[in-house]
Amino acid sequence: MAAAAHGHTPAAWTGVVISFVGFGIAGVAMILPSVLLVWAGLAVVVAGGVVGKAMSMAGMGKQPSTHVYTSSEEQVAAREARAAVAA
Repeated sequence: MAAAAHGHTPAAWTGVVISFVGFGIAGVAMILPSVLLVWAGLAVVVAGGVVGKAMSMAGMGKQPSTHVYTSSEEQVAAREARAAVAA
């Protein structure tokens, strides 16, 4: 699983940090009776998702893995190549 680098990208970290700040704002707004601040916090949470997705699409997200095969024929060929090397 470590080879997949699940979530260890600038896009993921940025999106999570922005969303975390938004949850913090909304949480504080729950203590202070401020409906406007709750909605502002939720808007920041949504912005975190948008920013994370935009950064991922810009190339700062998870790159395609070389360990995933695009077709079953490619997978069979790789298996046969490993078997030939082992023999």
